[in-house]
Amino acid sequence: MTRREGPVFVIQKHKASHLHYDFRIERGGNLKSWAIPKEPPLRAGIKRLAVRVEDHGLGYERFEGEIPQGSYGAGSVRIWDKGTYVPVKYGPGEIIVDLKGKKMTGVYCLIKLKPRTSNDKNWLFFKKKVG
Repeated sequence: MTRREGPVFVIQKHKASHLHYDFRIERGGNLKSWAIPKEPPLRAGIKRLAVRVEDHGLGYERFEGEIPQGSYGAGSVRIWDKGTYVPVKYGPGEIIVDLKGKKMTGVYCLIKLKPRTSNDKNWLFFKKKVG
């Protein structure tokens, strides 16, 4: 087994009832997860909604396949990008990570949006401008 260079991240393209992308980062022995309704941004200046969803266990970052009809999340799951990351900041409403993937490289931010309700799970996901 090869030693990795940091905690892992994965983006899974999930064709369920609606196509979306699941962004997952390793943290505290789990994969913290957000559903992104549109393709994740590859360059600065593009912002995406990211909805916080349930954590997944480590190992799920390798999953590709079909979730059977009748099951939660039924549909196809494919790895869109993966790699490791360096945590820059991890706070309750702001997460900044330096992604080292095949498609997504550079510093990305997750900023919690002002809640409209007590259980609002909406975040903003974007690539930080360099310089």
